[in-house]
Amino acid sequence: MSHKTTSSSNPNRPYVPTPISSVAFSLTPSQQQQKKKKKKKKKTDRETMAVRRLSSSSLLTSPSKSPLLPLLRRPFSFSSSSSDDKTVLTVETSVPFTGHRIDPPSRSVETTPKELVGFFRDMSMMRRMEIAADSLYKAKLIRGFCHLYDGQEAVAVGMESAITKKDCIITAYRDHCIYLGRGGTLLEAFAELMGRTAGCSKGKGGSMHFYKKDSGFFGGHGIVGAQVPLGCGLAFAQKYNKEDTVTFAMYGDGAANQGQLFEALNMSALWDLPAILVCENNHYGMGTAEWRAAKSPAYYKRGDYVPGLKVDGMDAFAVKQACKFAKEYALKNGPIVRHNPETIEILEMDTYRYHGHSMSDPGSSYRTRDEISGVRQERDPIERIRKLVLSHELATAAELKEIEKLVRKEVDEAIAQAKESPMPDPSELFTNVYVKGYGVEVNDLSMSLLTPFFGVFSPFQIHILIKSYFH
Repeated sequence: MSHKTTSSSNPNRPYVPTPISSVAFSLTPSQQQQKKKKKKKKKTDRETMAVRRLSSSSLLTSPSKSPLLPLLRRPFSFSSSSSDDKTVLTVETSVPFTGHRIDPPSRSVETTPKELVGFFRDMSMMRRMEIAADSLYKAKLIRGFCHLYDGQEAVAVGMESAITKKDCIITAYRDHCIYLGRGGTLLEAFAELMGRTAGCSKGKGGSMHFYKKDSGFFGGHGIVGAQVPLGCGLAFAQKYNKEDTVTFAMYGDGAANQGQLFEALNMSALWDLPAILVCENNHYGMGTAEWRAAKSPAYYKRGDYVPGLKVDGMDAFAVKQACKFAKEYALKNGPIVRHNPETIEILEMDTYRYHGHSMSDPGSSYRTRDEISGVRQERDPIERIRKLVLSHELATAAELKEIEKLVRKEVDEAIAQAKESPMPDPSELFTNVYVKGYGVEVNDLSMSLLTPFFGVFSPFQIHILIKSYFH
């Protein structure tokens, strides 16, 4: 049963599931009394009903037990292994894929007990990291901008499971979890958020500029939509070097109307680049609902000359299937094998963020709390995986709680270590400005001349002093 929420002012307003608790079920007084007497049983019944009623839940169609339980009693890691990673489970995606100029992939996705429980652990780690970042920001240990990803974890985890580290990913400023999925560590993430030297960008990038080049992650970017042309440039390099890889260029629905995105899309299609454009549609560009900003919010159809696919971005297995399909399509039909005018694809991930746009946004002035809680109850990506693990007896509820406990411990330890990392020396202002051999190198003499100005002038004023000194 589902109830659509519509707006009288705009019938095109996107559907947001009604919270399970608010769906009307008429109970007589006697039934209510019976409910009180059998509270425990009714609670179980309601939970079972909720699983069945999830509008976009995944269903395992081939239940199988696994000797995975001993593994659950020790900490997981992104490279965790299991004695049973060969038992094949078939997962049916929440809802069918919707294709544009292309036949969509099958809803049946193959997985293993190892991967299924790994999804739970990885998404729990991402969720906990973002919650901790929220607290650190409020404690003023994180400064500047901070955009959190909680609610969208299925996109990061599902995409990572379908590709390799030789494939490239580039995204916008909501980049913490993508970085973690690419193999980054919690210490590097928290240190960067707090501006410490142990950070992935040596404390100079902050929340919006995480990078891990050795794993094919070319960053978070602060300029809305600007990462898409860069991603297409990465795809051009892959084609030029005849690599058997692709680039996933990610952006949000708020950036979907940027002119540079359409320019990059056109050039990529014209040059047959192995680029896959991924729109993470969380339905709000800052505080503006998609239906207020886009005449047609069907972002996967934006390229009339390229294929598109709409995906349930709250279902990790749907994301995995879509990304696997997109990569195979690009490599099979792309410039590496033969010319095809429909090389690139647009994937629209229908997802949702729980926090506001940034830390200055409470996230409740342009949407109701009922809307947020409704998505949490109906579509939460972690709870979906939890139900799958429990229903197929891959772990007990207590064992999953133990994983979450270990995750919290790992996060707390990483924060403590990050706090011990020193702040960058002021001289770091002058490093990584130019590629070595091109431009001006700051030497010890010039550094000694400029040191007295630190703490007196702003970075911009120091920049002017440097420019005057060298020119």
